[in-house]
Amino acid sequence: MSTETQLFSPLTLRGVTLPNRIVLSPLCMYSGKDGVANDFHFAHLSTFARGRVGLIFAEATAVEPRGRITPRCLGIWNDEQVEAFKPITAFIEEMGSVPGIQLAHAGRKASSHTPWMGGKPITAENALPGEELWPIVGPSATPVADGFQTPHQLTTEEIADLVDAFATAAKRSLEAGFKVIELHGAHGYLMHSFLSPLANTRNDEYGGDIHGRMRFPLEVAAAVRAVLPDEVPLFFRISAVDGPAEGWSIDDSVTLSKELAALGVDVVDCSSGGIAGAPRFRISDDGKPLGSPLDRGLGFQVPYAEQVRNETDIKTMAVGVIVDPQQAEDILVDGRADLIALGRELMYNPFWSLHAAQALGEDPDFKMWPDQYSWAVFRRAQLADFKDTRMA
Repeated sequence: MSTETQLFSPLTLRGVTLPNRIVLSPLCMYSGKDGVANDFHFAHLSTFARGRVGLIFAEATAVEPRGRITPRCLGIWNDEQVEAFKPITAFIEEMGSVPGIQLAHAGRKASSHTPWMGGKPITAENALPGEELWPIVGPSATPVADGFQTPHQLTTEEIADLVDAFATAAKRSLEAGFKVIELHGAHGYLMHSFLSPLANTRNDEYGGDIHGRMRFPLEVAAAVRAVLPDEVPLFFRISAVDGPAEGWSIDDSVTLSKELAALGVDVVDCSSGGIAGAPRFRISDDGKPLGSPLDRGLGFQVPYAEQVRNETDIKTMAVGVIVDPQQAEDILVDGRADLIALGRELMYNPFWSLHAAQALGEDPDFKMWPDQYSWAVFRRAQLADFKDTRMA
Protein backbone atom coordinates (compact mmCIF):
# COMPACT_ATOMS: atom_id res chain seq x y z
CA MET A 1 0.00 0.00 0.00
CA SER A 2 1.31 3.45 -0.91
CA THR A 3 1.12 6.46 1.36
CA GLU A 4 0.79 9.18 -1.26
CA THR A 5 -2.44 10.54 0.19
CA GLN A 6 -2.58 12.50 3.41
CA LEU A 7 -5.74 10.71 4.51
CA PHE A 8 -3.94 7.36 4.57
CA SER A 9 -0.62 8.55 5.93
CA PRO A 10 0.20 7.50 9.49
CA LEU A 11 0.32 10.02 12.32
CA THR A 12 2.37 9.55 15.47
CA LEU A 13 1.04 11.19 18.62
CA ARG A 14 3.39 10.66 21.54
CA GLY A 15 3.91 6.89 21.70
CA VAL A 16 0.93 5.94 19.54
CA THR A 17 0.99 5.73 15.74
CA LEU A 18 -2.36 5.94 14.01
CA PRO A 19 -2.38 3.96 10.73
CA ASN A 20 -4.34 6.70 8.97
CA ARG A 21 -6.04 10.05 9.69
CA ILE A 22 -9.62 8.72 9.82
CA VAL A 23 -11.30 8.78 13.23
CA LEU A 24 -14.62 7.43 14.44
CA SER A 25 -16.20 10.31 16.32
CA PRO A 26 -17.67 9.19 19.67
CA LEU A 27 -21.21 7.99 18.96
CA CYS A 28 -23.64 7.47 21.82
CA MET A 29 -25.58 4.23 21.37
CA TYR A 30 -27.75 4.44 24.50
CA SER A 31 -27.66 0.64 24.75
CA GLY A 32 -25.89 -0.23 27.99
CA LYS A 33 -27.20 -1.43 31.32
CA ASP A 34 -25.82 0.00 34.55
CA GLY A 35 -23.17 1.70 32.43
CA VAL A 36 -21.77 -1.64 31.20
CA ALA A 37 -20.86 -2.32 27.56
CA ASN A 38 -22.33 -5.47 26.02
CA ASP A 39 -22.44 -7.53 22.82
CA PHE A 40 -24.03 -4.66 20.92
CA HIS A 41 -21.08 -2.39 21.68
CA PHE A 42 -18.61 -5.09 20.62
CA ALA A 43 -20.44 -5.60 17.33
CA HIS A 44 -20.79 -1.85 16.80
CA LEU A 45 -17.16 -0.86 17.40
CA SER A 46 -15.60 -3.98 15.87
CA THR A 47 -17.25 -3.12 12.56
CA PHE A 48 -15.19 0.05 12.25
CA ALA A 49 -12.02 -1.86 13.07
CA ARG A 50 -12.75 -4.27 10.23
CA GLY A 51 -13.37 -1.20 8.10
CA ARG A 52 -9.85 0.10 8.90
CA VAL A 53 -10.77 3.29 10.71
CA GLY A 54 -7.48 4.49 12.18
CA LEU A 55 -8.67 5.68 15.59
CA ILE A 56 -11.91 4.33 17.04
CA PHE A 57 -13.45 6.25 19.92
CA ALA A 58 -15.96 4.55 22.17
CA GLU A 59 -18.93 6.74 22.95
CA ALA A 60 -19.13 9.47 25.59
CA THR A 61 -18.51 7.45 28.75
CA ALA A 62 -19.59 8.83 32.09
CA VAL A 63 -17.08 9.24 34.91
CA GLU A 64 -19.83 8.86 37.53
CA PRO A 65 -23.46 7.62 37.51
CA ARG A 66 -25.06 11.08 37.49
CA GLY A 67 -22.87 12.00 34.50
CA ARG A 68 -24.82 9.79 32.10
CA ILE A 69 -27.01 11.47 29.50
CA THR A 70 -29.56 8.65 29.67
CA PRO A 71 -30.01 5.59 31.91
CA ARG A 72 -28.56 3.50 29.08
CA CYS A 73 -25.31 5.39 28.59
CA LEU A 74 -21.96 3.75 29.30
CA GLY A 75 -19.78 4.49 32.29
CA ILE A 76 -16.33 3.69 33.59
CA TRP A 77 -16.63 4.24 37.31
CA ASN A 78 -16.35 0.57 38.39
CA ASP A 79 -14.43 -2.62 37.67
CA GLU A 80 -17.29 -4.38 35.89
CA GLN A 81 -17.37 -1.61 33.30
CA VAL A 82 -13.61 -1.87 32.80
CA GLU A 83 -13.78 -5.64 32.22
CA ALA A 84 -16.60 -5.26 29.67
CA PHE A 85 -14.45 -2.95 27.54
CA LYS A 86 -11.42 -5.28 27.41
CA PRO A 87 -12.54 -7.64 24.61
CA ILE A 88 -13.60 -4.61 22.55
CA THR A 89 -10.26 -2.82 22.83
CA ALA A 90 -8.36 -6.06 22.22
CA PHE A 91 -10.23 -6.74 18.99
CA ILE A 92 -9.76 -3.18 17.74
CA GLU A 93 -6.00 -3.53 18.25
CA GLU A 94 -5.96 -6.98 16.68
CA MET A 95 -7.38 -5.45 13.50
CA GLY A 96 -4.66 -2.79 13.41
CA SER A 97 -6.72 0.17 14.63
CA VAL A 98 -6.28 2.20 17.82
CA PRO A 99 -8.95 2.16 20.56
CA GLY A 100 -9.84 5.46 22.20
CA ILE A 101 -12.40 6.55 24.76
CA GLN A 102 -14.16 9.83 25.41
CA LEU A 103 -14.58 10.63 29.10
CA ALA A 104 -17.64 12.70 29.79
CA HIS A 105 -20.08 14.15 32.26
CA ALA A 106 -23.49 15.22 30.98
CA GLY A 107 -23.97 17.87 33.67
CA ARG A 108 -27.28 19.67 33.28
CA LYS A 109 -28.19 17.56 30.22
CA ALA A 110 -28.23 14.35 32.25
CA SER A 111 -31.24 12.28 33.26
CA SER A 112 -32.85 12.35 29.82
CA HIS A 113 -34.59 9.82 27.61
CA THR A 114 -32.90 8.24 24.60
CA PRO A 115 -33.23 10.13 21.29
CA TRP A 116 -35.76 7.66 19.91
CA MET A 117 -37.86 8.44 22.97
CA GLY A 118 -37.62 12.14 22.15
CA GLY A 119 -34.56 13.07 24.21
CA LYS A 120 -36.76 14.80 26.75
CA PRO A 121 -35.91 14.97 30.47
CA ILE A 122 -37.07 12.05 32.55
CA THR A 123 -39.85 12.92 34.96
CA ALA A 124 -41.82 10.93 37.49
CA GLU A 125 -44.68 10.87 34.98
CA ASN A 126 -42.79 9.73 31.84
CA ALA A 127 -40.18 7.40 33.37
CA LEU A 128 -40.15 3.96 31.79
CA PRO A 129 -40.40 0.83 33.97
CA GLY A 130 -37.17 0.46 35.91
CA GLU A 131 -36.08 4.03 35.16
CA GLU A 132 -35.64 6.77 37.70
CA LEU A 133 -34.67 10.37 37.19
CA TRP A 134 -31.63 11.54 39.12
CA PRO A 135 -30.48 14.96 40.37
CA ILE A 136 -28.33 16.86 37.89
CA VAL A 137 -25.46 19.29 38.42
CA GLY A 138 -23.97 22.30 36.68
CA PRO A 139 -21.89 25.42 37.20
CA SER A 140 -25.04 27.42 38.01
CA ALA A 141 -28.66 26.73 38.85
CA THR A 142 -29.74 27.40 35.26
CA PRO A 143 -31.66 24.72 33.33
CA VAL A 144 -30.89 23.86 29.72
CA ALA A 145 -34.39 24.88 28.60
CA ASP A 146 -37.97 25.12 29.79
CA GLY A 147 -39.17 21.80 31.13
CA PHE A 148 -35.70 20.61 32.11
CA GLN A 149 -34.49 20.07 35.66
CA THR A 150 -32.79 22.93 37.45
CA PRO A 151 -29.27 21.72 38.17
CA HIS A 152 -27.64 21.83 41.57
CA GLN A 153 -24.87 24.45 41.51
CA LEU A 154 -21.66 22.62 42.29
CA THR A 155 -19.65 23.74 45.28
CA THR A 156 -15.88 24.14 45.04
CA GLU A 157 -15.48 20.92 47.05
CA GLU A 158 -17.79 19.06 44.65
CA ILE A 159 -15.85 20.42 41.68
CA ALA A 160 -12.64 19.02 43.19
CA ASP A 161 -14.33 15.63 43.56
CA LEU A 162 -15.29 15.70 39.87
CA VAL A 163 -11.72 16.52 38.85
CA ASP A 164 -10.67 13.40 40.78
CA ALA A 165 -13.46 11.40 39.10
CA PHE A 166 -12.09 12.26 35.65
CA ALA A 167 -8.56 11.32 36.67
CA THR A 168 -9.74 8.01 38.16
CA ALA A 169 -11.76 7.29 35.00
CA ALA A 170 -8.63 7.91 32.91
CA LYS A 171 -6.70 5.33 34.92
CA ARG A 172 -9.55 2.86 34.53
CA SER A 173 -9.56 3.54 30.80
CA LEU A 174 -5.93 2.45 30.57
CA GLU A 175 -6.79 -0.74 32.46
CA ALA A 176 -9.57 -1.35 29.92
CA GLY A 177 -7.06 -1.22 27.06
CA PHE A 178 -7.69 2.21 25.59
CA LYS A 179 -4.65 3.87 24.01
CA VAL A 180 -6.04 7.38 23.48
CA ILE A 181 -8.14 9.47 25.88
CA GLU A 182 -10.46 12.31 24.91
CA LEU A 183 -12.13 14.71 27.33
CA HIS A 184 -15.62 15.90 26.35
CA GLY A 185 -15.77 19.66 26.73
CA ALA A 186 -18.47 20.30 24.11
CA HIS A 187 -22.18 20.15 23.28
CA GLY A 188 -23.48 21.73 26.46
CA TYR A 189 -22.27 18.98 28.77
CA LEU A 190 -20.57 19.72 32.08
CA MET A 191 -17.21 21.14 31.06
CA HIS A 192 -18.69 23.15 28.20
CA SER A 193 -21.33 24.56 30.54
CA PHE A 194 -18.53 25.89 32.74
CA LEU A 195 -16.86 27.52 29.73
CA SER A 196 -19.92 29.25 28.35
CA PRO A 197 -21.19 32.54 29.81
CA LEU A 198 -24.67 31.40 28.74
CA ALA A 199 -24.58 28.63 31.35
CA ASN A 200 -21.99 29.77 33.89
CA THR A 201 -23.12 32.76 35.95
CA ARG A 202 -20.94 32.05 38.97
CA ASN A 203 -19.09 34.88 40.69
CA ASP A 204 -16.40 32.79 42.38
CA GLU A 205 -13.07 31.46 41.06
CA TYR A 206 -14.92 29.10 38.68
CA GLY A 207 -16.95 31.83 37.00
CA GLY A 208 -16.75 35.41 35.85
CA ASP A 209 -14.23 36.10 33.10
CA ILE A 210 -12.87 33.53 30.66
CA HIS A 211 -10.05 32.56 32.99
CA GLY A 212 -12.46 31.68 35.78
CA ARG A 213 -14.78 29.83 33.41
CA MET A 214 -11.85 27.83 31.99
CA ARG A 215 -10.60 26.81 35.42
CA PHE A 216 -12.57 23.57 35.87
CA PRO A 217 -11.91 22.17 32.36
CA LEU A 218 -8.23 23.05 32.68
CA GLU A 219 -8.05 21.39 36.10
CA VAL A 220 -9.60 18.25 34.59
CA ALA A 221 -7.12 18.27 31.69
CA ALA A 222 -4.17 18.76 34.06
CA ALA A 223 -5.33 16.00 36.41
CA VAL A 224 -5.89 13.52 33.59
CA ARG A 225 -2.58 14.36 31.92
CA ALA A 226 -0.84 13.78 35.25
CA VAL A 227 -2.12 10.20 35.57
CA LEU A 228 -1.48 9.22 31.96
CA PRO A 229 1.86 7.78 30.86
CA ASP A 230 3.84 10.10 28.60
CA GLU A 231 3.16 7.87 25.60
CA VAL A 232 -0.64 8.19 25.81
CA PRO A 233 -2.15 10.99 23.69
CA LEU A 234 -4.81 13.25 25.17
CA PHE A 235 -7.55 14.86 23.07
CA PHE A 236 -10.05 17.54 24.14
CA ARG A 237 -13.35 18.08 22.32
CA ILE A 238 -14.64 21.64 22.25
CA SER A 239 -17.68 23.42 20.98
CA ALA A 240 -15.68 26.06 19.13
CA VAL A 241 -18.65 28.43 19.20
CA ASP A 242 -21.92 28.44 21.09
CA GLY A 243 -23.86 30.03 18.25
CA PRO A 244 -25.39 33.07 19.99
CA ALA A 245 -23.08 36.07 19.73
CA GLU A 246 -23.01 36.58 23.48
CA GLY A 247 -21.83 33.01 24.08
CA TRP A 248 -18.49 31.23 23.76
CA SER A 249 -16.60 32.36 20.63
CA ILE A 250 -13.92 31.01 18.31
CA ASP A 251 -11.45 33.49 19.82
CA ASP A 252 -12.26 32.02 23.23
CA SER A 253 -11.56 28.58 21.78
CA VAL A 254 -8.15 29.71 20.58
CA THR A 255 -7.37 31.00 24.08
CA LEU A 256 -8.52 27.71 25.63
CA SER A 257 -6.55 25.65 23.12
CA LYS A 258 -3.33 27.47 23.96
CA GLU A 259 -3.88 26.65 27.62
CA LEU A 260 -4.69 23.03 26.82
CA ALA A 261 -1.52 22.71 24.74
CA ALA A 262 0.54 24.04 27.64
CA LEU A 263 -0.96 21.32 29.86
CA GLY A 264 0.01 18.54 27.45
CA VAL A 265 -3.17 18.08 25.43
CA ASP A 266 -2.19 16.83 21.97
CA VAL A 267 -5.28 17.35 19.80
CA VAL A 268 -8.28 19.67 19.96
CA ASP A 269 -11.40 18.10 18.44
CA CYS A 270 -13.39 21.01 17.00
CA SER A 271 -17.16 20.65 17.12
CA SER A 272 -19.70 23.38 17.93
CA GLY A 273 -23.01 24.29 19.51
CA GLY A 274 -25.22 22.53 22.03
CA ILE A 275 -25.14 24.97 24.93
CA ALA A 276 -28.61 26.53 24.77
CA GLY A 277 -32.03 25.01 24.43
CA ALA A 278 -32.79 21.34 24.05
CA PRO A 279 -30.10 18.71 23.39
CA ARG A 280 -29.06 18.43 19.76
CA PHE A 281 -30.76 15.08 19.32
CA ARG A 282 -34.13 16.14 20.69
CA ILE A 283 -37.20 15.73 18.46
CA SER A 284 -40.53 17.49 18.69
CA ASP A 285 -43.80 15.89 19.72
CA ASP A 286 -44.69 15.26 16.07
CA GLY A 287 -41.50 13.26 15.56
CA LYS A 288 -39.61 15.86 13.53
CA PRO A 289 -36.06 16.93 14.42
CA LEU A 290 -35.77 20.31 16.07
CA GLY A 291 -33.91 22.89 14.02
CA SER A 292 -30.42 24.11 14.76
CA PRO A 293 -29.24 27.72 14.81
CA LEU A 294 -26.02 26.66 13.11
CA ASP A 295 -25.50 26.23 9.39
CA ARG A 296 -24.85 22.54 8.85
CA GLY A 297 -23.49 22.52 5.29
CA LEU A 298 -20.64 20.32 4.08
CA GLY A 299 -17.65 20.69 6.40
CA PHE A 300 -19.37 23.47 8.31
CA GLN A 301 -17.06 23.12 11.32
CA VAL A 302 -13.79 22.79 9.42
CA PRO A 303 -13.03 26.55 9.67
CA TYR A 304 -12.95 26.18 13.46
CA ALA A 305 -10.33 23.43 13.28
CA GLU A 306 -8.38 25.50 10.79
CA GLN A 307 -8.32 28.65 12.92
CA VAL A 308 -7.36 26.80 16.11
CA ARG A 309 -4.61 24.95 14.23
CA ASN A 310 -3.24 28.11 12.62
CA GLU A 311 -3.29 30.26 15.76
CA THR A 312 -1.90 27.75 18.27
CA ASP A 313 0.77 25.05 18.55
CA ILE A 314 -1.74 22.22 18.79
CA LYS A 315 -3.04 19.69 16.30
CA THR A 316 -6.74 19.71 15.45
CA MET A 317 -9.40 17.26 14.34
CA ALA A 318 -12.12 18.36 11.94
CA VAL A 319 -15.63 16.96 12.22
CA GLY A 320 -19.04 17.80 10.81
CA VAL A 321 -20.62 16.72 7.50
CA ILE A 322 -17.40 15.39 6.01
CA VAL A 323 -18.71 12.76 3.61
CA ASP A 324 -16.51 12.57 0.52
CA PRO A 325 -12.98 11.09 0.38
CA GLN A 326 -11.61 13.92 -1.74
CA GLN A 327 -13.20 16.46 0.61
CA ALA A 328 -11.41 14.80 3.54
CA GLU A 329 -8.12 14.63 1.64
CA ASP A 330 -8.30 18.30 0.65
CA ILE A 331 -8.87 19.38 4.27
CA LEU A 332 -5.61 17.69 5.24
CA VAL A 333 -3.61 18.76 2.19
CA ASP A 334 -4.69 22.37 2.66
CA GLY A 335 -3.49 22.31 6.28
CA ARG A 336 -6.91 22.91 7.77
CA ALA A 337 -6.74 19.98 10.24
CA ASP A 338 -4.58 17.00 11.13
CA LEU A 339 -7.30 14.38 11.57
CA ILE A 340 -10.72 13.75 10.04
CA ALA A 341 -13.52 12.53 12.31
CA LEU A 342 -16.67 11.01 10.89
CA GLY A 343 -19.80 10.10 12.80
CA ARG A 344 -23.06 9.63 10.95
CA GLU A 345 -21.22 8.93 7.70
CA LEU A 346 -19.50 5.94 9.29
CA MET A 347 -22.79 4.79 10.77
CA TYR A 348 -24.20 4.90 7.23
CA ASN A 349 -21.16 3.17 5.74
CA PRO A 350 -18.85 1.50 8.30
CA PHE A 351 -16.47 0.58 5.46
CA TRP A 352 -16.11 4.22 4.37
CA SER A 353 -12.35 4.10 4.95
CA LEU A 354 -11.87 1.15 2.62
CA HIS A 355 -14.07 2.72 -0.03
CA ALA A 356 -12.17 6.00 0.35
CA ALA A 357 -8.90 4.17 -0.24
CA GLN A 358 -10.35 2.82 -3.47
CA ALA A 359 -11.67 6.22 -4.56
CA LEU A 360 -8.32 7.92 -3.93
CA GLY A 361 -6.31 5.17 -5.63
CA GLU A 362 -4.62 4.26 -2.37
CA ASP A 363 -5.52 0.57 -2.37
CA PRO A 364 -6.19 -0.71 -5.91
CA ASP A 365 -5.57 -4.34 -4.96
CA PHE A 366 -7.77 -4.41 -1.82
CA LYS A 367 -4.79 -5.11 0.43
CA MET A 368 -6.18 -2.87 3.18
CA TRP A 369 -9.19 -5.15 3.60
CA PRO A 370 -9.09 -7.85 6.29
CA ASP A 371 -7.66 -11.11 4.97
CA GLN A 372 -11.03 -12.75 5.42
CA TYR A 373 -12.52 -10.27 2.93
CA SER A 374 -9.70 -9.12 0.66
CA TRP A 375 -9.38 -12.26 -1.46
CA ALA A 376 -13.13 -12.25 -2.11
CA VAL A 377 -13.60 -8.55 -2.88
CA PHE A 378 -10.52 -8.64 -5.14
CA ARG A 379 -12.08 -11.56 -7.05
CA ARG A 380 -15.36 -9.65 -7.18
CA ALA A 381 -13.56 -6.69 -8.79
CA GLN A 382 -11.96 -8.98 -11.39
CA LEU A 383 -15.31 -10.51 -12.24
CA ALA A 384 -16.90 -7.08 -12.50
CA ASP A 385 -14.15 -5.93 -14.88
CA PHE A 386 -14.57 -9.10 -16.97
CA LYS A 387 -18.32 -8.55 -17.17
CA ASP A 388 -17.84 -4.93 -18.23
CA THR A 389 -15.41 -6.03 -20.96
CA ARG A 390 -17.80 -8.66 -22.29
CA MET A 391 -20.66 -6.15 -22.38
CA ALA A 392 -18.64 -3.46 -24.17
